[in-house]
Amino acid sequence: MIVATTERIAGHRVVNVLGEVAGVVVRSRGLGGNVVAGLRSLGGGEIIEYTKLLEDARRHAIDRMVENAQARGANAIVMMRFDSSSAGKTMSEIAAFGTAVVIQPEG
Repeated sequence: MIVATTERIAGHRVVNVLGEVAGVVVRSRGLGGNVVAGLRSLGGGEIIEYTKLLEDARRHAIDRMVENAQARGANAIVMMRFDSSSAGKTMSEIAAFGTAVVIQPEG
């Protein structure tokens, strides 16, 4: 499965547009992680615990989006984007979305 943030994939042409696909995940740090992250925030700089949480959530959202695209018969996703928001004080929602397509090599 090719996932691209662009409208076109070099060397390929879109032969069928199957529509929008998305993958959504809501994650929360455990109590211990929130305490460690809170203490780390006192010193400023990157909060490694939250960075890892969001990186994992993005990967999970992409995986879900790809599963949805494959179920529709796609072999690529174009115009992929992320969206994120907070869900309560300790939860983050990450959505990956794009357009599921069928592509073929040019020529």
